[in-house]
Amino acid sequence: MSEQARADAAGGAFKVNSLTGLDTADPVAGHVVWDAPRSIWNTIMFVGAITLAPLFFSWSALAMFFILTGFTLCAGHSVGFHRRLIHRSFDCPTWVERVLVYLGTLVGMGGPIWTIRLHDFRDWAQRQPDCHPFLRHERGFLMDGLLYLHGKLVLDSPPGFDPGPGIGDSAFYRFLDRSWMLHQIPLAALLFGLGGWPWLVWGIFVRVAACTTMHWAISYFAHTRGSSDWALEGAVIQAYNVPALAIPTMGESWHANHHAFPSSARHGLYPGQIDLGWHFIQLLAWLGLARNICLPHDLPARPNIRPLTARATDIVSDAQKSVSGPAE
Repeated sequence: MSEQARADAAGGAFKVNSLTGLDTADPVAGHVVWDAPRSIWNTIMFVGAITLAPLFFSWSALAMFFILTGFTLCAGHSVGFHRRLIHRSFDCPTWVERVLVYLGTLVGMGGPIWTIRLHDFRDWAQRQPDCHPFLRHERGFLMDGLLYLHGKLVLDSPPGFDPGPGIGDSAFYRFLDRSWMLHQIPLAALLFGLGGWPWLVWGIFVRVAACTTMHWAISYFAHTRGSSDWALEGAVIQAYNVPALAIPTMGESWHANHHAFPSSARHGLYPGQIDLGWHFIQLLAWLGLARNICLPHDLPARPNIRPLTARATDIVSDAQKSVSGPAE
């Protein structure tokens, strides 16, 4: 990583980039309302998956499901949406970013601008001394899933939202955000042409339902239970690592590590912590398509982070030495 890129990354390493007016925003007072478009969308996908998948099962459709799900989640959601668009943890050509973001849209959970807003809103609120019960996952496993997949939180005093240049002013990203559901249609046509109804059912209904459920599950478990090398002092919600979900989430389940170093392109920081999203970024770098890749040693220790283990202390120490430079 270049010295200028290192300095830029360090300066914005822990900033919730898209939110404004945080001095007057209140993360507690608000109410949950029905999110009609997404509720109807999720219901169609779930009902379609449950009713049609057994009728149109084939081994080739199952293989296609795993390949397409893994590829769009890894390249699109984990790398394109999260590590590139939200946290800017690496640089890449504009065309590469747009391909990755389009793949993220094909996952079927929402468009890029909506995803940034949702992520940053939750991240900001959960860092505060208190936040709304919806964001604290207090209603239990099943009710939490019901609310997450069919409702949305409306705060009485919400923060403003500005995704910034290159995103909010991008006609392409605004188009994807308005039309994210419709992009399943050409994909469905392609799958039907390649494998008939089994490929369409497993490639659209089952895949979208599985990805949506997994996205909620990692949000629930990674903020309620698990192991962690870090504690964020002053935050009502702590983050945890969920090893069992490391492979299906492409490394996103190393959430305690991510909270410690949000701008790090690598989430699985220790041996044995599988992080397929990180390996995909390494592949992009090998192809000459990714540069200025941020890692913990490029970033300062996150303010208010308290290491809980010796290995966490070592990473914080190394990061501080790297950012500060050698002693005079």
